[in-house]
Amino acid sequence: LVKLLDARKVATIDPEPFYIYCFPGTMETAALFRPHIEIEDGLINEIEMPSSTFYCHEPANLMLFIGKEPNLRWQTFGECIFQVARRSGIKRILFVGSFGGAVPHTRQPRMYITSSDAELRNEMEAYGTRRGGYEGPGSFTSYLMKQAEDQGLKMASLVAEIPGYLQGPNPMSIEAVTRRLAKILQLPLDLDSLREASTTWEMDVSTAVEKDEELAEQVKMLEEEYDNDLLELDAEEH
Repeated sequence: LVKLLDARKVATIDPEPFYIYCFPGTMETAALFRPHIEIEDGLINEIEMPSSTFYCHEPANLMLFIGKEPNLRWQTFGECIFQVARRSGIKRILFVGSFGGAVPHTRQPRMYITSSDAELRNEMEAYGTRRGGYEGPGSFTSYLMKQAEDQGLKMASLVAEIPGYLQGPNPMSIEAVTRRLAKILQLPLDLDSLREASTTWEMDVSTAVEKDEELAEQVKMLEEEYDNDLLELDAEEH
């Protein structure tokens, strides 16, 4: 959305107090926390430190935030976000993300909604979302949603279920989430480029899957489960 709307950068959160850059232990463990770097021809071209940035798009009265889950001081990091919300007059916060699940790459991602506010949760269901259900270790987003109540804010989390057997960026998920956001926020966006990237990605993945008999069988099974789930859901609604 930041690129599609050409949103303006307005604020950042200093990353230093909130992130671990090197965790003691094995190299594999340390690599999970260290910043990503790029070295080419003996020269360091880039080092990606954790960033948390706010963008503003005035025509839609919209504030966008891109950041990484903090390793430390959740309460303080959350207060930074709430402070920007108070100063900007924000009343609602919508988090978007994804998780790996039992969805084949040949089908649209399932969308799940979670909120600490029943009214907002019910409102989001009108956009084809399902109610999330989970018990286990919680994310910073879940923590923030619960704290939002005390701040007089309504917050929800919209996450896409994507193929668990794939790694890396998922253009189909990006397109699906962006289309849903465009409807929710009533944004007149041109999504042709996302549609093209999604189609190309699906074709490339399908070509690779066809070369792996075991994976191809797994995908076929996931397709059947996905389609049966849709039929059951449709039957319940009617």
